[in-house]
Amino acid sequence: MTSRRSLALASVAAVVAVAIAVAISFWIHWFPAQATTQAQNTDRLYHVLVLASIPIFVLVVTVILYSVWQFRMKPGEELKDGPPIHGNTRLEVFWTAIPTVLLLGIVGYSFVVLRNNEKKPAREIQIGVTAQQFAWTYQYPPSVTGGAPLNSTQLYVPKGESVEFSLRSKDVIHAFWIPAFRVQEDVVPGITTHWRATPIRLGSYPVVCNLLCGLGHSLMRSTVHVVTPAQFHAWITSQQSAAASGAGGLSTTGAATG
Repeated sequence: MTSRRSLALASVAAVVAVAIAVAISFWIHWFPAQATTQAQNTDRLYHVLVLASIPIFVLVVTVILYSVWQFRMKPGEELKDGPPIHGNTRLEVFWTAIPTVLLLGIVGYSFVVLRNNEKKPAREIQIGVTAQQFAWTYQYPPSVTGGAPLNSTQLYVPKGESVEFSLRSKDVIHAFWIPAFRVQEDVVPGITTHWRATPIRLGSYPVVCNLLCGLGHSLMRSTVHVVTPAQFHAWITSQQSAAASGAGGLSTTGAATG
């Protein structure tokens, strides 16, 4: 087989491999449902990274396999030196400049996505999150309840409204992670960390501690319920009534009990 024909064959195989890999990356649903605008932005960034990475990976592997195939050592050439080759300046400039531009583009786009995810909107509600071995509790301040602060073991958030979570730990380092929201933040003793999300899909989604925090780590799970604004305010009212009557084990203090 001539070198030109083998090069054409390798090029076709590379193009087919890129097409198949890109199709698989979009066809398979790798992640949970997109429940926030941040999830949409993050998944879009993922697809951009995949579209940038797959062709580079396939190109590198193709060049390696082609070189092994075409320039492999043949019987009797064990002691033969390769031809002395001087570097190709144009090629070296090319394969340095192109990855640099590509990397800067990816970094720039990633920065834009991160900044948009963290951008504070004009309207936002605050919810406190307290972590302790091995449970989550949630604090709804007067600005949310319209009255006394409410403490609950349940997390409800209204659809379409930005929520800023203020995260605190009572013992060790935890990680507050909602996979459907695509946002995770460490919960560190002694400091308050923050992250925000804007729910856009109704439903219930798991809340997970994503850092090994002790023997009961695997049990440190909760659920976030994304409901309509009307349902959210109705739930707040029902919890205030239950707390006032001493039912449900709820506290109207602003800090977690236990």
